[in-house]
Amino acid sequence: MEAHGRILAIDYGSRRMGLAVSDALGITAQGIATLQRRNKRADFAYMARVIRQYQIQEIVLGYPLRMSGEEGIQTAKVSEFAEELRQKMDLPVHLWDERLTSAEANRVLREADLSTQKRARAVDQMAAVLILQSFLQSRSSGPE
Repeated sequence: MEAHGRILAIDYGSRRMGLAVSDALGITAQGIATLQRRNKRADFAYMARVIRQYQIQEIVLGYPLRMSGEEGIQTAKVSEFAEELRQKMDLPVHLWDERLTSAEANRVLREADLSTQKRARAVDQMAAVLILQSFLQSRSSGPE
């Protein structure tokens, strides 16, 4: 099995960004601290630290298409952010369809019986984990 290096997944939001990293073999995803956004400079400095700390080789960014598959206002923001990430971090950035991840994250956390407040804090991280798991599964199954 070819090791790709660790992958960082980002559930992009205007106030918070959920983050998750893969293990070195690219098999499992684990959530790490959610980034409370302040400004671009602080956000990118934080990302750079995470990338160094975990020796990240690739980034997967949740791409929020509408249920119809069309792009919306948020997809344009995510595309712009992806381009900035590519330039600043000099790493490949993959856009990954995340249409169901936030709903799925909420469902998983509801079933875990967390309080609404705890769920709100955990949902971004959980969404990033789900984005990364889905990306890793698609990569491990390879082309059909």
